[in-house]
Amino acid sequence: MDLNSPIQTIPGIGEKVLEKLDRLKIKKVSDLLFHLPFRYEDFSNIKNIFDLEAEEKATITARVLNIGNKRTWKRKMIITEALLEDDTAPIRAVWFHQPYLLQTLKKGLWVNISGKVSADKMGLYFSNPVFEVLGSGESEGPPFDKSEGRSFSFGETLHTAGLVAIYPETAGLTSRWLRLKIRGILDNIGTIPDFLPNFISQKFCLINLNQAIRQIHFPKTLNEAAAAKKRLAFGDIFLLQLFVYNAKQKNKSKPAAKITIDLFLVKKLIAALPFQLTNSQKLAAWQILKDLEQPSPMNRILVGDVGSGKTVVAAIAALNVASQKYQAAFMAPTEILANQHFKTLTKLFEKWPIKVALLTSSNKLPMSDLGKVDVIVGTHALIQKGVRFSNLALVVVDEQHRFGVEQRAALLRQETSDKKQGETNSMSHVACRMSQKIPHLLSMSATPIPRTLALTLYGDLDLSLLKELPKGRKKIITKIVAPINRDKAYEFIENQIKRGRQVFVICPLIEVSEAAIMSEVKAAAAEYKKLSEKIFPHLKIGLLHGKLKPAEKEAVMKSFKDKKTDILVSTSVVEVGIDIPNASVMMIEGADRFGLSQLHQFRGRVGRADHQSYCFLFTESPAKATSHRLKMLVESEDGFKLAEKDLQIRGPGQFFGKEQSGLPDLAMESLKDTKLIEEVQQAVKLFLEKSKLEDHPLLQQKLFEFKRNIHWE
Repeated sequence: MDLNSPIQTIPGIGEKVLEKLDRLKIKKVSDLLFHLPFRYEDFSNIKNIFDLEAEEKATITARVLNIGNKRTWKRKMIITEALLEDDTAPIRAVWFHQPYLLQTLKKGLWVNISGKVSADKMGLYFSNPVFEVLGSGESEGPPFDKSEGRSFSFGETLHTAGLVAIYPETAGLTSRWLRLKIRGILDNIGTIPDFLPNFISQKFCLINLNQAIRQIHFPKTLNEAAAAKKRLAFGDIFLLQLFVYNAKQKNKSKPAAKITIDLFLVKKLIAALPFQLTNSQKLAAWQILKDLEQPSPMNRILVGDVGSGKTVVAAIAALNVASQKYQAAFMAPTEILANQHFKTLTKLFEKWPIKVALLTSSNKLPMSDLGKVDVIVGTHALIQKGVRFSNLALVVVDEQHRFGVEQRAALLRQETSDKKQGETNSMSHVACRMSQKIPHLLSMSATPIPRTLALTLYGDLDLSLLKELPKGRKKIITKIVAPINRDKAYEFIENQIKRGRQVFVICPLIEVSEAAIMSEVKAAAAEYKKLSEKIFPHLKIGLLHGKLKPAEKEAVMKSFKDKKTDILVSTSVVEVGIDIPNASVMMIEGADRFGLSQLHQFRGRVGRADHQSYCFLFTESPAKATSHRLKMLVESEDGFKLAEKDLQIRGPGQFFGKEQSGLPDLAMESLKDTKLIEEVQQAVKLFLEKSKLEDHPLLQQKLFEFKRNIHWE
């Protein structure tokens, strides 16, 4: 047996078990070893029965005096009850719906019992405890040495009398089963080789991989478990950082068009704007323009809160590119957002001889015209087969996290004109049909990125931050609305509409599953029905959700933008790309079901004009944690601070889809550990200074496997 052995080589694993393991994505021995615990039960409190107290977790060693099954009076439940005894007192243990225990826990056996101690009118008892058979009861005492009082050694127990690993499970595969199989592997696998160089492990006080794997599954103390977790997370993030570094270096080695800064033109555009740029916008624009002067492709991400003015910064770069007879392309995730960018850029460039065009699935553009366009705005249609640019030099990808890192990388991938049949198209391929140069890439995101994620997931990108909002913008008044005040909120909303304003109503994500979109749609439809028939029957209400066709979405949005609709009921599709300056109220149903960052994005859909705007957070949840979390949104308008809070509360999956990443769970969880991330960055820097990847074949192989396994789409 080795790490790459198929999982069915382990004794006792047949076809039925294979199906269950497949649900956990376990196909090889290594997959099972790296199926890590997500928590531990602490059964290290070892006591005599006489000393037990109600409500505590404890472990006892006792002999089974008798055991039997009985049914409840309605015969709906089978209860297994055992009477146990050590040399101090007797106690009962009760299990529910486990009649088969009679085949294992037989009279006379010595067992460990671990669990919570409960109490009823008959006295103390264990409810659904974990057990472990130690030996037969032929002798008077338990099968261990008691010479030193109760501080005896249990030998190696798997399920009791210490820290016990609890794993992600599936129907038919329990943590108990997983512990048994993992123990068997570790007893037979030999030493697990470590891919981290020794000088890295020594410098950062890391235990080796072999020790870490054994300790994470069977730690003697919480400190041992922590040391194991640190080593495993460190290794995964080390690979991620190496991957990111290699991507950055590879990008730097490619050729790109050098776009000289036309300072006179840039200043002229800025002077013509109807507003003043913030200091953040000026700095970001300058960083981008300097990148465009380089002979290698820019790879920069522009991150700014909703309404911070990212589009105008990108427009400055696009104008500079177009003025030198190159093309710029803006790609957006939705037709709504693409249309918005098209209108914004057309207006910004109306005083310049810049031709702007729109290309979406519902707005076809003759390919013969594409070469004559300076700035092309579109959706995924921009990278469809047959699209040809004449001289593409700049690609701007808005809401880049919605395309995924893999798609983003595809935009930069240099491809030859003799593309193989079946390969995916990319904008870089389109550009390379006409030129071997790679377009510069500017990614934009309205989702503020916590520092640790910026350091890791976006480490291949240079980072520009827009931390200021345009001057004069009023603060959005945010309120948590208790159920008792719902009618008052409706009254306030109606008064706003009477004053000529409009209202967004967002419906919650009911569940996180493949059916999530349909759940949202049903929730939005129900809310629409309630508001239009019961609450505001005299008002005009629209409905927007992800299942509508593009043309239908456009019609709904146009009606709202043209003020023909008073209230727009929507799913989370409204989060991105909708700019309605006349809207003054954002009402969010089930606010406790959303993350802080997403709530902040919703809130940013209002407050985009001179009138005072409001955000109402409706929740039925009485939980104090919910109230505390929502109060953070009430007290802060800083998206970056809220993103950091969200990361700590909800984890990295909120910002970077866990199921979509391919990253191990432990690495995902560790992405919020700033200290660990900084240590790993130091380690990668030290490795690159002292060594070469080719000198470490095991690390090289591991990095190759890592690249193959991650799928950031």
